[in-house]
Amino acid sequence: MDLPCLPWQDYVAQKWAGLEPEFKEHFTSLLEIEDIFKSALSVTTRDDACRLGSACAGQADVHKDAEEAARCKERGNASFRDRKYSDAALHYSQGVCFAPPSSEHLALCYANRSAALYHLHHYQEALDDVEAAKRSGYPAHLLHKLEKRRSQCVAHLPSSDALVAAPAAPPTSGLNPHAAVSVSPEKGRHLVAAKRISAGEVILSERPYGCVLIPGAKVAADMFGRECRRCHRCLSQTSRPVPCGGCAYSRYCSSACQTLAWEEHHRWECPLGPHLQAAGVMSQLALRVALTAGVEDVHAAAESSERPDHAYTRVFRLLHHAARQSPGMRFLCAVTVAALSLQLAARGPPPPRAPLEGDAGAEWRLLGSAALRHLLQLRCNAQAVVTLQHQGPSDAPVQSSQEDRVATALFPTLSLLNHACCPNTSLAFSLGEPPGVVAVTVRASRSVSPGQEVTHCYGPHSSRMAARERRRLLLEQYYFLCECAACVRAEGEQVRREGGTSGLLCAECKDSPLTEEAGGHLKCSSCSRLVSSSEVTRRLQEVQQDLDLALDLMERQRPAEALLLLARSDGTLAETHPLQGQLADAMARAHATMGQWRHAAAHVERSAAAIAAQFGEESVEKARQLFKLAQLHFNGAATSSALAVIPQARRLLRRHCGPNCAEVQELGAMEDCLRQSCQ
Repeated sequence: MDLPCLPWQDYVAQKWAGLEPEFKEHFTSLLEIEDIFKSALSVTTRDDACRLGSACAGQADVHKDAEEAARCKERGNASFRDRKYSDAALHYSQGVCFAPPSSEHLALCYANRSAALYHLHHYQEALDDVEAAKRSGYPAHLLHKLEKRRSQCVAHLPSSDALVAAPAAPPTSGLNPHAAVSVSPEKGRHLVAAKRISAGEVILSERPYGCVLIPGAKVAADMFGRECRRCHRCLSQTSRPVPCGGCAYSRYCSSACQTLAWEEHHRWECPLGPHLQAAGVMSQLALRVALTAGVEDVHAAAESSERPDHAYTRVFRLLHHAARQSPGMRFLCAVTVAALSLQLAARGPPPPRAPLEGDAGAEWRLLGSAALRHLLQLRCNAQAVVTLQHQGPSDAPVQSSQEDRVATALFPTLSLLNHACCPNTSLAFSLGEPPGVVAVTVRASRSVSPGQEVTHCYGPHSSRMAARERRRLLLEQYYFLCECAACVRAEGEQVRREGGTSGLLCAECKDSPLTEEAGGHLKCSSCSRLVSSSEVTRRLQEVQQDLDLALDLMERQRPAEALLLLARSDGTLAETHPLQGQLADAMARAHATMGQWRHAAAHVERSAAAIAAQFGEESVEKARQLFKLAQLHFNGAATSSALAVIPQARRLLRRHCGPNCAEVQELGAMEDCLRQSCQ
């Protein structure tokens, strides 16, 4: 759970420690959300609310600042002179966001960004910036430069490219008719297959009721995190962010997303930028869900069980587990939301969604109570929105990728899926496709029989973590002891663990595995040499260090040196060891960088074997390795090998990611090219 910043946690902890014992005893006894919020609000002051806004040291500036806009423009100019047009566009975008509305700084940053975008061949975006610069009061004596750039952009654009996408529809969900909601005392509300669901079949498509971009992660060690590169509403990547008119932080992929965000939630969040940064992503998401719902929907959900299929009603009914969370955690969450509510109440009435009779303060208390409910719900119901982040240079012939957590979201129907450590579904997220939309698609990763539960993994997966550790984490965060098939099976395997292999090879025999023995030692299966567990740990650490150094060398375009390091560790591990898969994958990247396609393909085949041993022959991880293998065979003109691999990769990728994913489309293009060359 993404908690508030540490200084605020410490401040609230001190506040809790200083309260009267009678109050603490009374607060601890409260289990109803409304009572918890009312009690916390009674001891939360405006000074507390102000303290929240200044609690997070080093937080990003969220206020418009003409001087900072000018500095951003100068940094952009320096990058532009060095022909680093992508960096220049990002600096100018920062200037656009910091510049006060209708200022010359804003006009100049728009104009300069249009030049950078033109050099990046983003002609429509450059044209949009030309028009934005003119609307913002670009100096009259320089307008001829803009008109020239406008003509250059138009010359590169067919007329159809200038069409503007329509705003996205409100959140909706679509559940496969072969799946149904079931209820039981043990599992609560959950999904089961009403009829057989085939592998690869879509079970659920859903948009989130609310999502919040996670800031701070830098890309390629530069100063621009994802908050500078992605729309703060639909999460799509954008080279031309549209700024919020009120703050320097929020930005969007289009005017449509900007307007929708303002109407849904940002008009109330905008003045609270520092407070929301200190409160953390989960608190911001909880508040955003309440703001999006508004007074009328919150009241309707709280007062009756009508409209059970209404999107917000499904959110409201999710379990909050208040009784299972410690008094200190409940107090931290409640005081954080109370401080935000006090700030909001001081700024005007709540969301104008047919407000109820009564004063604005009472309505803000209603929304504050709802936000606390959602904050406690999110501990068990938040969903990480992930995308594949490519590693290494963008023009590398073969790229490795890892999952990047872009945002945290709340999906009402997806939250019904219970956990399994080896689930029968795969999740894929689409960000900004179609424009303005975030969505999750849940597909069956294997066939699901009638009556069988539909499950997905909450994080601890059987292929990545031992059963004991999985169960501990699930019990701590989700309050249940996992009894899924993988955990039950692991219980039976514990008694047979002696004699299992560690995946580490004997340093003397080279190709003989070390076998686990009683007493914490390992024994070579050939020469009977004993190795201590500390020696095993040391050797594994050395392999990891060589791998990390090699990856760093490849980032600096030194693949030959990277190969020497990797070769030193190659042969230390069994071919199916997870770390061996990473070593082989890195060796493949190094060979591919040097154009040695056949060697690279051989290493990817080794990596794919290790990946399959860890994740399964039908896993999406295996699919991605096969995709790399197809790329290498294609680049190396190994036509028959490529045509043999492409169908395998396509079948698995279609199952997990759908027929329209980028990898499937690329495989189709490769196959067409190869077959044409054979004619």
